[in-house]
Amino acid sequence: MHKIVKAGMAGALLVLCGCSGSGSAAEETIDAQTEYGCNVLNIYNAGEYIGEDVISNFEKKYNAKVNYDMFESNEMLYTKLLGGSSYDVLVPSDYMIEQLMQEKRLQTIDRDAMTNYGNLDPNVVEMLKVFDPNQEYAVPYFWGSVGLLYNRNTVDEETIKKEGWNIYHNTDYKGRIYFYDSQRDGFMVAFKALGYSMNTDNADEIQKAYEWLREMNATMEPAYVTDEIIDDMVSGKKDIAMMYSGDAAYVMAENPDMAWYEPEQGTNIWIDAMVIPANASCVPLANEFINYVISIDVQRENSEYVGYTSVDTAVVEELSGEGGAFFENPAYTPRTGFAKDEVFHYNEELKAMLSDLWNKVKIQ
Repeated sequence: MHKIVKAGMAGALLVLCGCSGSGSAAEETIDAQTEYGCNVLNIYNAGEYIGEDVISNFEKKYNAKVNYDMFESNEMLYTKLLGGSSYDVLVPSDYMIEQLMQEKRLQTIDRDAMTNYGNLDPNVVEMLKVFDPNQEYAVPYFWGSVGLLYNRNTVDEETIKKEGWNIYHNTDYKGRIYFYDSQRDGFMVAFKALGYSMNTDNADEIQKAYEWLREMNATMEPAYVTDEIIDDMVSGKKDIAMMYSGDAAYVMAENPDMAWYEPEQGTNIWIDAMVIPANASCVPLANEFINYVISIDVQRENSEYVGYTSVDTAVVEELSGEGGAFFENPAYTPRTGFAKDEVFHYNEELKAMLSDLWNKVKIQ
């Protein structure tokens, strides 16, 4: 993904929410071979980014076999596809979907089969249109944002809200910060702190963002991390961390000292979505699986188990409402409609440039 793999805490979330996943199995059984002409589905998703029983319940309902492979990044997924691997359903992020669409590596979704499409949050559908304007190739899976998780006992709330991303230049917090080891997310923070679009390809703006990151690296002693940030913030090892909203929701559920803030300078609002590759071998069943995933029962199980925001409005209201697993947990429900928030776009030249600069950022 454009993010570091966001899952990996699923077992702990299962304890948190007490969910068994049994509610997503439908009573009616359909024989996939008879109905669709195939009964084996190959799925490529990120980490353990799915509810515990979602796959097994689908297999039972459709008398089918699901082969579930996992990738660590969107780039790993892309390399696998270039190598000729064939999958029926992929779950990439927005900018990667845009790239796959441009390269004609996807086929259109059967919208007639998407009987649960009406369940989708209209705000999420609008964000989807940024990279799939006619809603032809992608169906939302999870969505979220990037923000600041901070210890309310050691970080002044007024200061972090005033400074936003520029808190990473505040030497009062030197040595007490985590920063994602990710070129895309790292430059997003710098671009937003400077008032630029995170999709800019302006050379001067890129240079200034690089200098902003270099200054942070030189003065703040940031700890560059990936997945370990989750457990480390649960245990309170640092005071401030940029985090993906779903990870932050989990940390806040485990550590009540932690608070969440999405800076006013803007941030990345991301969508991971399901797509069908051009070389898929079991397309009708792939469409059925995608429709199954956006059903209310599966959305509830997925979101409660993984911790990321459901794309179903009713499920979000349930899980964030009183008695829900994420009641009064602001990281579970990222903001929408904020003018300075953006979705990443595919830009291969910019990606290569930022990759080179990111390596230089971390040189002492």
